[in-house]
Amino acid sequence: MSQLKSLTAEQQVALLFVILFGALALVTAIAFATSLREPGADIDAQDRHDRFKRDLRAVWISAIVFWLAWVSGPLGATLLFGVFSFLAFREFVTLMHTRRSDHRSLLLAFFAVLPLQYALVGSRAFDLFSVFIPVYVFLAIPVVSAFAGDPTRFLERNAKIQWGIMVCIFGLSHAPALLLLEFPGVHGRGAFLLFFLVVTAATAQIVQEAQTRSLRRNPVARQISRSFSWRAWFVGTLAAAVVGTLLYWITPFKATQALAMAFIAAGAGTLGEFVMKALKRDAGVQHWGNAAAVTGAVGLLDRVAPLCFAAPVFFHSVRWYFKLNP
Repeated sequence: MSQLKSLTAEQQVALLFVILFGALALVTAIAFATSLREPGADIDAQDRHDRFKRDLRAVWISAIVFWLAWVSGPLGATLLFGVFSFLAFREFVTLMHTRRSDHRSLLLAFFAVLPLQYALVGSRAFDLFSVFIPVYVFLAIPVVSAFAGDPTRFLERNAKIQWGIMVCIFGLSHAPALLLLEFPGVHGRGAFLLFFLVVTAATAQIVQEAQTRSLRRNPVARQISRSFSWRAWFVGTLAAAVVGTLLYWITPFKATQALAMAFIAAGAGTLGEFVMKALKRDAGVQHWGNAAAVTGAVGLLDRVAPLCFAAPVFFHSVRWYFKLNP
């Protein structure tokens, strides 16, 4: 541990990337070899294998995004996540039923709300950044929609737009905000916080899916997900908390603090994925990417859904607990 602490921040990040991508490569190779040995698996086993592959791809994407965010620095990371928010929100909108009268509200969301939110992140205006969308935007969207003069399903249409903004823009914008948090006496550790968040959220997601194979299933909401149960959720979240505790040395946290923060972030991420499954069922698709041929969606929202929920919960938990100011 003393040798690890003696390394510079850049050397520690490089070591983390070597470990992360090496572990992902090993898991990918094992999964590929397993798929070759089970060509005649039943439908349920094949479905579980497909879910595991999707989760593994999500971890790869998260790891690559984290690497790009670190390489590009705080400004580049803010722009990068802004692009991801744009694509995720576009994907969300293409699968929701909207009307011509919603175009004004959607233009406001895409070309005013999104850039302003990320501008507030880049300027470290965390107080305004925290309330800009939940207060000002949520009040402005129905006003703009009302000016279109279309009362048909008015509440439903505006609720969909507001929820898309909340998840795809507000939630995801907290990820680059972690890069800008400064702890007293500790500088340049924002990248480690983002890494900590991504790893713990991904661990909880993968372990939860794996546990559905061995634990007795007792789905919380069978019509939404047959694999989500409180047992699997707890095991996945606890595994993520253990991983977070092992990573405490890269963060400003003590071991017990890392345990608690990892549990909070991982629990929020897996619950967020469960909520997004409900939205997918409502939209009539199994996965967001299933409608790609019709809508142009690419399945990005499937990949970032846990992060959209985990990032704001983790960010504000850290900021409030440690009393961090801009």
